Amino acid sequence: MLERGCVVNPATIDKSVKIAVVGSGYVGLIAAVCFAELGHQVVCVDIDRHRVEQLNAGEVPIYEELLPELLARHRGRGLSFTTDLTEAAKQSEAIFIAVGTPQSPTGEADLSQVEASVSEIAAALGEYKMIVEKSTVPVLTNRWIRRTLLANGAREEHFDVISNPEFLREGTAVEDFLYPDRVVIGADQARARELARRIYQPMIDGSYYRREDRVPGARELNDGVLYLETSAQSAELIKHASNAFLAMKISFINAVSNLCELVGSDVTEVARGIGSDARIGQRFLNAGIGYGGSCFPKDVRAFYKVAESVGYDFELLQVVERINTAQQQHFMKKLRGALWNLRGKKVGVLGLAFKGGTDDVRESPAIQIVRTLLAEGCQVAVYDPAAMEKARRLLPNEPELTFAADSYRAAEGAHALLVVTEWKEFVELDLRLLRGMMRYPVVIDGRNLFSLEDMERAGFQYHSVGRATVDGTRIESGGVRMR
Repeated sequence: MLERGCVVNPATIDKSVKIAVVGSGYVGLIAAVCFAELGHQVVCVDIDRHRVEQLNAGEVPIYEELLPELLARHRGRGLSFTTDLTEAAKQSEAIFIAVGTPQSPTGEADLSQVEASVSEIAAALGEYKMIVEKSTVPVLTNRWIRRTLLANGAREEHFDVISNPEFLREGTAVEDFLYPDRVVIGADQARARELARRIYQPMIDGSYYRREDRVPGARELNDGVLYLETSAQSAELIKHASNAFLAMKISFINAVSNLCELVGSDVTEVARGIGSDARIGQRFLNAGIGYGGSCFPKDVRAFYKVAESVGYDFELLQVVERINTAQQQHFMKKLRGALWNLRGKKVGVLGLAFKGGTDDVRESPAIQIVRTLLAEGCQVAVYDPAAMEKARRLLPNEPELTFAADSYRAAEGAHALLVVTEWKEFVELDLRLLRGMMRYPVVIDGRNLFSLEDMERAGFQYHSVGRATVDGTRIESGGVRMR
């Protein structure tokens, strides 16, 4: 059922719903502050006592635009944090499970945190509660949650299990939550559908977007969001299929970028032409060094395993993964072509997060590239505006690795500078100053941040993805050559 602006009878609802959100990671914390922003009473639960203390003190543990402002607005008013899941569940009408579902060694999603949370919630179900899958989980997880609740003593009339997948991009997660393309509710029971509508009603009827104190968004939603009600199984599949499709789109344009280099065309022009087709669209058609982060790599593998478990060989997803891995290898090939031998060379690296606007380094291509550089005997200086501390925990503590104070310090004395994360501040660098600080004026840009003309004027040998090579005096199509 597709509904835009569908209205629940005001006489039948209390606008504020008591909500417990289990997990204070990216998904859980964003959901908690945004539900509070919609006017609900929210308690966010986490087993990490230090993290809960941080949040109760107003400290934000992750880098995310608008999150500090919303936490400050609602903390101690409609939003609180606790380690006591049982008590939080007892006091709530709806319980959103937003714990981690990391990849297991065999590729499936590890649902042990979901199971542990559900087992504890079962003890609190003395009256009706709606249990909501907010974590990304394989199809049919809702059935396992139901079985786990019953096995741990919950009575069937005291709960429903529904799916409400998130479609958040790190860096713009608050806006994505409050101004979504769609809200998906997978619920098979009328009472659960009614409660879910109560929760999202300010977005469904557009009343939130008419508030003077609303979070500003780029989209016009005064008439309400697109609200999609499905079965629980369909909602679970929608999430995995969406992420897998976007990963496929990224791998596709990266494969096209390699062809562009071979025939001397420009992938940005090709992508613009492809994306102008309304059936395809421009988004996720930016060639680069491949996707990363906590979602796409894990979800593509998990989706393949889901298909495999029911007897379908979804081989397309394996090709998507192979292209993604090969793209990093292709990027390193450009560096070797520019410098010949890497051992003993100093390489500056701009970016450590898997994308701009976040401090998340999970499955970041940048981290793997730094590890490869160190393994090949390079001296590496790295800089990222937000992800330095998290990167320190993943990268080896060795004298050949330096965490620079800024972009220019990372480039100082370098034989080559690698651009691997699309931070806006990198685009605004003084290119002539940057060139003057480097030993060799070689830039390998894995995000196509700079124009060929600007890099030529600044005197760089410039290699990007799917575009011509700049040699500092003229632009050449394809190939890599030293001046």
